[in-house]
Amino acid sequence: MRRIIACILAFCAVISIGCGTEDGKAFDDPKALEHIVEEIAVDYGMYGAQANDRIDQLLKDLSDADADTGSRWKEIMDLWRSDELGQPLHYDILPDGLPDTDELCIVVLGFQLNPDGTMREELIERLTVALKSAEKYPNAYIVCTGGGTASENESASEAGEMAEWLIGQGVEKNRVIVEDHSLTTAQNAVFTYDILTSLYPSVKKLAIVSSDYHIATGELLFRAESILRANAPGNEKLQVISNAAWKAPSGSLSTMFQAGALIELFGDIETAFDIYYDNYDIHALPPLH
Repeated sequence: MRRIIACILAFCAVISIGCGTEDGKAFDDPKALEHIVEEIAVDYGMYGAQANDRIDQLLKDLSDADADTGSRWKEIMDLWRSDELGQPLHYDILPDGLPDTDELCIVVLGFQLNPDGTMREELIERLTVALKSAEKYPNAYIVCTGGGTASENESASEAGEMAEWLIGQGVEKNRVIVEDHSLTTAQNAVFTYDILTSLYPSVKKLAIVSSDYHIATGELLFRAESILRANAPGNEKLQVISNAAWKAPSGSLSTMFQAGALIELFGDIETAFDIYYDNYDIHALPPLH
């Protein structure tokens, strides 16, 4: 399944990269764009703000090669480098003032299941936050995200278990949307975008629900996916406007993990998983001066 998903994502990314330049000539080397994006993401993942000068030069190189792709990745990098990413963080329930209509969708990010397919405590805690938020905004949809991660139960999925729990707590079934094919947070964003834009056109605004250490990564990836899929830069169909978090006693996601996830969104699945599994060799890129 992972191989199939990877091939689909890679194909979609090649299609969605922009294939023209400012003078209208076709850019015939998508691998060159991929390498530039990879270096931008890894430089920031490894070195943070110390790499800003080189990142800015790489963004210019990317824009020179393909103006549309360069514009989109500049927007993504401005977001990633912003101190406002994932802020303000709202604990336990969504804040006041969000639209109480079907324009709003609460996106609950999944968490690996126990081997037998039951939910771990962390996932139940995320769902408890989502339930309180769904009760506060009774006209919002709720997306449950996550595929099959139970090593001893192939029939179980994170999203399926999550949806069953929410419905069992009294949430109306027609409000609950199941995205049960994703295996990574990047895939959460890709497949949720597909479902919402094709089947739920009323949805325009998203609120991310997860553990506190995961909120910024979730916002980054959902916003980046919307930027990459927009029919033109600045014309995104879905907008992340808020969050609600469970205060986890431990847990973290590194900036390098975020780099891998962004590279996955762009379609380079192999490099992304090298980063996830700590197999990526930064010496393949120029040293930071």
